[in-house]
Amino acid sequence: MLSNRTTQNCVLFFLLLACVLQAGQLVGFAPKREFYQIKVYHLKDDSQKTRLETYLKQAYLPALHRAGIGKVGVFVPATETDSLLYVLIPFKSADQFINLSETLAKDKAYATAGQDYLNAAFDNPAYKNFESIFMESFAGMPSLVVPKLKSDAAEKIYELRRYEAATEKLHENKISQFNNGELDIFSRLGFNTVFCGQVKAGAKLPSMMYMTSFENKAERDAHWKAFSADPAWKTLNSLPEYAHNFLRADIYLLHPTTYSEI
Repeated sequence: MLSNRTTQNCVLFFLLLACVLQAGQLVGFAPKREFYQIKVYHLKDDSQKTRLETYLKQAYLPALHRAGIGKVGVFVPATETDSLLYVLIPFKSADQFINLSETLAKDKAYATAGQDYLNAAFDNPAYKNFESIFMESFAGMPSLVVPKLKSDAAEKIYELRRYEAATEKLHENKISQFNNGELDIFSRLGFNTVFCGQVKAGAKLPSMMYMTSFENKAERDAHWKAFSADPAWKTLNSLPEYAHNFLRADIYLLHPTTYSEI
């Protein structure tokens, strides 16, 4: 039979263990935040687009998966005003992003499958140029979510937005607004948010980007109408601490390609 002192020690031990586990849940075991790269390829003609898409399908995406990267999104503009191709790549860590070039350089299957792109002549490249935007996910949405849309790729609308701020402080304030209410409203209204990211490297800083997704353009328009009229959004947006926290918004409406994994 246990003595009173032994019993007291056991009780203290389990109380301490419970406190440690609770603290771990609150602090140490918070979901790890992902990183994202968006590559925006600028193309001069359909020939470049065909070559680039062949490279993406046959070489680049399979190599990314061999490098431990999950689902990759590939998108085209919903309008034909620009010849662009968007590639969204999720990374588990910044190191995974930094080491990607070295990883791909060691991948013999990638070198073989991608030789038209990789070894293109100076006067016959597979693109005009491309932009690279590197982001860290928001604390309020640490991981990318693949939406469960049912419509055809040509009907689906993925909306990519970039919010620029006048200062770094106001930029951080806008992210705080997302983490402390705006993302919850998106979720309640069914915006199918794919990711939210703070731009760490790229043009137009300070800025943040996020992507939402819809079955079609009409559904997208209806969701934004509901958002504008939502009482919770009106209350959140009227708070003085969130005044002037973005300077401008760039909006890009996209369709996924048939081989996009997001």
